[in-house]
Amino acid sequence: MGFDLLTENLFAGHAAAAAGSVAGAAFLTHPLDTLKTLLQVGAGSSQQVGLRQVVERVRMVSGLSGFYSGLGWSVLGKLFGFGSRFGTYEILTAYYKDGRTYNYVHVSEAFLAGMAAGAMEAVICTPFELLKIRRQVSSASHLKKLGSVGVMQESTPLISKLLPGSTPNMKAWNNTLGMLSTLSTSHIDIVGVLKQYPWMLTGSGRPPFASEVKEPSKIVSLEGWSALWRGLQPGIAQKCVFGGFFFSTWQFFHIAMLDWKALDLNPPPRSIDDVGPVSPVASSLAAGFSGMVAAAASHPFDTAKTRSQCIVTPKYIAMERKLLRWERPGIWLERVTGMSPADRNIMFRGLKLRMLCSGIASFALVGSYLLSVDYLF
Repeated sequence: MGFDLLTENLFAGHAAAAAGSVAGAAFLTHPLDTLKTLLQVGAGSSQQVGLRQVVERVRMVSGLSGFYSGLGWSVLGKLFGFGSRFGTYEILTAYYKDGRTYNYVHVSEAFLAGMAAGAMEAVICTPFELLKIRRQVSSASHLKKLGSVGVMQESTPLISKLLPGSTPNMKAWNNTLGMLSTLSTSHIDIVGVLKQYPWMLTGSGRPPFASEVKEPSKIVSLEGWSALWRGLQPGIAQKCVFGGFFFSTWQFFHIAMLDWKALDLNPPPRSIDDVGPVSPVASSLAAGFSGMVAAAASHPFDTAKTRSQCIVTPKYIAMERKLLRWERPGIWLERVTGMSPADRNIMFRGLKLRMLCSGIASFALVGSYLLSVDYLF
């Protein structure tokens, strides 16, 4: 009965085919995406973590299942993100083709529509990508389990509330007792009272690592609701560039394949619409190559987005920056796109992995979708 419903309902059939294709492509390429993310996050100005080190680290900490950390958030994000991307693209291209005698768009029009579709995708899927990246980072991170943490959290409810999972620096507290305390040195519990002061948090504790703040409830409690959209600036830049290059390259190859197919037709077709559809294999190969080109063009913005989403910024620090009108450092392009000047030399870390991941995902997504639609209808 379920299969009959899909074959009779056109929309339900296409939706089921698209959802299955997205889930399959995400499952197939998620280990590559995890390695790419860890290479980007683990890179620094003084050290460069290699691929072999990343693989061994994940296997040692989480085992083989660590390569699929964050897969659920990735699938959810791709379902909503790809739906918005292709849906926005189809709406805009339908506007372009309205009133024309031919039923295709030019490469420049596909580029502009792809950029708009990418911006829409970035706004929708940024929270899912943040949760996915936090999970991926935790798959290669050792969580310190100290016996004194529970006792410390009981005696410092303010720190436990504002910095869940943090490990206070006892040496910093002890060194500031005599200089900063307004209490009498003969107080019964001078250390415990000092821990209640909010202004002591910055100097005596460190913000937790991204691997320690990976649950949605902890992120909202520590960083606020706006933290779910951290990395939106580089995310919009990355999705716009990716969408523009992906759809324009794919459209270029699509038109080229139609022209090549028209050479073998006798009599020659009067327009490109009379050539007929391209084979699913050829369209999948074109999509895979387009995904690789788009990934290469947008990779610096992807690195900036990944690294920014791994920075834990508590709410009180964000409020201080807002009150002090803190300006992001760097040149104009870096400020607009959310890139850090300190990361200029590592923007292309994980490029080959991302190109391979994007190419395989695009090929599998388009190919499985076209085959599913042909099978259903």
